[in-house]
Amino acid sequence: MSVFKHIETTKRLEVRPLREDDYAQWLRAYSQRLPSRHRHDEGPIDLSDCHEAWFVQVVHKHQELAAEDKAYVFDVFRHEDGAHLGMVDFSTLARDDFAWGRIGYTIHNQHWGAGYGREAVQSALTIAFRDLNYHRIEAHINVDNMASIHLAERVGMTFECIRKGFIYEFGEWTDNLIYYRNAE
Repeated sequence: MSVFKHIETTKRLEVRPLREDDYAQWLRAYSQRLPSRHRHDEGPIDLSDCHEAWFVQVVHKHQELAAEDKAYVFDVFRHEDGAHLGMVDFSTLARDDFAWGRIGYTIHNQHWGAGYGREAVQSALTIAFRDLNYHRIEAHINVDNMASIHLAERVGMTFECIRKGFIYEFGEWTDNLIYYRNAE
């Protein structure tokens, strides 16, 4: 298996796959999450099973998914202090004549409002088009997730449509807004 190691850096951030030695920063970030602010904010999570051996398995699973061209997970770290800020991931929806993927993103809520989301997503999109050979990336966003909608728009994604009853979550089939961006 080849090692998935694409990295994009900005003035403030490093966007890259997790490494085994990221455990302490990862654990610190998740343990400092603030209470949930809305239904799309997970807030604090139970970390009791998130020991270092589990984390190493996660790192290897991310590598395996990338080697199989199923998913690419990029974590976001701040240069200044190495803090783990969140993640951006791509799932391959189709290849061949499509080169089509889906993007997901999250910034830990204790870091909201500093522009990290835009910077991280823009960097990850650069990798997706330049290195991962996607032609089209879609964001599937709940109709009431205003923060995600604004972020998609700020990174140059275009609203395409509403897919009715598209994803099962919150105990029901929910509508999603579809935003997209093509390789330039």
